[in-house]
Amino acid sequence: MNLQIAQVYLQHSDPTMATRTWKEVFDKIISTKTGSTQERWKCAAKDKAFHLIRDRKVVETTSDHFLAVLQAGTVATNFYLRRTHHFAIGMHWLPWPVLPKLHWPPIVFKKKRAITLEEHEKIVANECNAELKAYYQMLWHIGGAQSDVAALKGEDIDWDDHTITFRRKKTGTLVHLTLGSDALAALEGLPKSGPLFPRLSKLTASDRAAWFVQKLKAVQITGISLHCYRYAWAERARQSGYPEQYAMQALGHHSEAVHRAYAKNAKVKLPSLQEFESKIVQLPMAVNQ
Repeated sequence: MNLQIAQVYLQHSDPTMATRTWKEVFDKIISTKTGSTQERWKCAAKDKAFHLIRDRKVVETTSDHFLAVLQAGTVATNFYLRRTHHFAIGMHWLPWPVLPKLHWPPIVFKKKRAITLEEHEKIVANECNAELKAYYQMLWHIGGAQSDVAALKGEDIDWDDHTITFRRKKTGTLVHLTLGSDALAALEGLPKSGPLFPRLSKLTASDRAAWFVQKLKAVQITGISLHCYRYAWAERARQSGYPEQYAMQALGHHSEAVHRAYAKNAKVKLPSLQEFESKIVQLPMAVNQ
């Protein structure tokens, strides 16, 4: 009886309350996003587990419905269902939470790792397409996000100064990085103006990821994605003693915590204090004039 009274009250304040489905909630969320974030939401909304509630009315959804979705889905299902649930509550499309906070299964992501040099070299050696080969090499050398690297243009490179400058799509952060000899060699043969990767720049992040999955199957490598190139760059930076403030600027992250998370698996061999002391140059004492 109380539920029926609440529904009648809410329908007067929002006429569409009685008919709104979870599909409409997803559509509304997607309409508020842009760029790669919107693409991720579009992909997430197609999750087969969401078929269980897609056409179900929001106000008629019970905790059992949500638990069925979570049981049928993956970690990503859990993540996006939480976000969708919070959005519906924030928009006052739900009079109360469908599933209490303490009853949500914890989100436990698989352990992420960096791509190794051996794996990278195996992928490049097995790649016949010159554009894709150069793309993988640039991911290795500059640690850029897959969408940022795919969108690079010849104009982003100062060929005389051997530097590359671009803005991260996700944050708008400016990245200005000196290119080493190997990175410059990888750029040889690519357009000096316009997109460096004409074909890849037209694909979505999902399409590029799908191509990479096929390549991994061909070379029998598992447990990595294109994003693992960023983990590798950060770990290599730490292992080589690259200043952390430089590494954060190169990766486009201002947060020290973010960079530490990227490089948390890096193993650093610390030099002895004696070695450092032996390199100290004693300066002559200043003489008062």
